[in-house]
Amino acid sequence: MMTAEIKDLFDRVYAAWGDADAFAALYREDATVVMPGVFRQGREAVRASMGAAWAGPLKGSRAVDEPQDVRVIGDTAIVVSRAGILMPGQDDLAPGAAVLATWVLTREAGEWAVAAYTNTPAAP
Repeated sequence: MMTAEIKDLFDRVYAAWGDADAFAALYREDATVVMPGVFRQGREAVRASMGAAWAGPLKGSRAVDEPQDVRVIGDTAIVVSRAGILMPGQDDLAPGAAVLATWVLTREAGEWAVAAYTNTPAAP
């Protein structure tokens, strides 16, 4: 079950979509991102890569994310979700565009942040 604090973090992540500084601020300084063929290490790498994506191929896009499983273990949460990116004018994910994502979140001083994110293509 997703707690209100974790839901709030996800709401802030997707509200920041398109703003590299606001988006990266929700990641830990030492966060990692792994996607097919991509490894990013650190908040600055997240900010730089997402800024470039939003200035180029993801310009005007929006993300969708539907949590499938949420486990909170102390000050760590693991969220598995079905997600994807909608390009301008799209209301539904294109065939083959869905991913399965795993988020590792940590809570420090009462604030949740993204510690690690990874995704892989979802089966149709």
